[in-house]
Amino acid sequence: MTEPLKIALAGLGTVGTGVVRLIETNAQLIARRARRPVQITAVSARDRTKDRGVDLSAYAWVDDPAELATREDVDVVVEMVGGSDGPALAIARTALAHGKSLVTANKAMLAHHGLELAETAEKAGAALKFEAAVAGGIPVVNGLIDGAAANAVERVYGILNGTCNYILSTMEDTGADFGDVLADAQRLGYAEADPTFDVEGIDAAHKLSLLASIAFGARLDFEAVECVGISQVKAADIAQAQDLGYVIRLIGMSEVDTAEGSPRLFQRVRPFLVPTGHPLANVDGPTNAIVAEGNFVGRLLFQGAGAGDGPTASAVVADIIEVARGEKGPAFAMPVAELEVMEPAASGHRVSSFYIRFTVPDRPGVLAEITAAMRDAGVSIESMIQKGDPDQDGEVILAIVTHPGPESGVVEAVRILDGSASLIAPPLVMQILGS
Repeated sequence: MTEPLKIALAGLGTVGTGVVRLIETNAQLIARRARRPVQITAVSARDRTKDRGVDLSAYAWVDDPAELATREDVDVVVEMVGGSDGPALAIARTALAHGKSLVTANKAMLAHHGLELAETAEKAGAALKFEAAVAGGIPVVNGLIDGAAANAVERVYGILNGTCNYILSTMEDTGADFGDVLADAQRLGYAEADPTFDVEGIDAAHKLSLLASIAFGARLDFEAVECVGISQVKAADIAQAQDLGYVIRLIGMSEVDTAEGSPRLFQRVRPFLVPTGHPLANVDGPTNAIVAEGNFVGRLLFQGAGAGDGPTASAVVADIIEVARGEKGPAFAMPVAELEVMEPAASGHRVSSFYIRFTVPDRPGVLAEITAAMRDAGVSIESMIQKGDPDQDGEVILAIVTHPGPESGVVEAVRILDGSASLIAPPLVMQILGS
């Protein structure tokens, strides 16, 4: 055994305390796999007096977490403070500037500042590791960087947010509507008091931008991710999808699009109808699952717990073990200078089938207006379901499934109907996966 790897923890929430427990419980196994002991030397959090259920008396307490990176008895800073800026970013910048390796579970910070931090790490000869930032305990980052390194990845997509997946799969099982299931998810701890980042798809978009950079050798471009959440999905949509042989899942999808000549990066997060025979259709509860399609390896499925103190702490400590072994390769699979600048891909030419849900008044002429808009936009209708909304007198849910066609046609049909008195609410458009 060589000298111990000395680490400092910034942030002692559920994941931070989970890291402490894991390192203490599996100390001998970790040392054997890391080929050196791993020791916690210092910790920092907002409240020094809080009982976290772990004994921290053996570790130095530092009030200013950024000071952890300046200590001589620290080799690696583990950042679990959270937030895209503020203290988390200060900790990350300070650690890497001082040549300390950084392990983080902070997808928001990486989505906004990942290239800057990766470049700083390269210049300092330090590691930047973030397995826990993308899908909790699922080793998809290392799976893409190392396991699929020989492949040209053609597409990466999957269920990247456990809160949304819990809500949608519970709506399937119970028939309850979105608001009721969200309230239950908040009581159970699956959803935050302010669930916006989760249910509006922002959390999944953060993760997707990181996966896309690794998979396609592209510069991070979080701002280019098309993002639609699940807050408009009704129990009626869930039921109609089931009648048609689908389930609804929030899917993040990215691939390189060459339709416009030069390679462009397509990144989208939105609810999809997923065929019941697809692997992602059976992913229930707060589980994450990511599919990567390589040109030689074929389809790879990564599935498991996407959050929680145990799985996330497991991914954090796995990164620490890699640093202990001296593995300090580029954070995004290749040096920042070699990452390709890709403009955002347009979506209008992309061919798919779509589910379009209209909420309309129960009166003559409405169906004719909608089908005329479809005709004028060049959208071919495959099937149609019309049901009264049991929660709203005089309202009808009209669901249309289209034949495969350019997405621009669906966009045009919705534009034609914008402002129509025949629509009580804006239409909900969901792509059908694999169509």
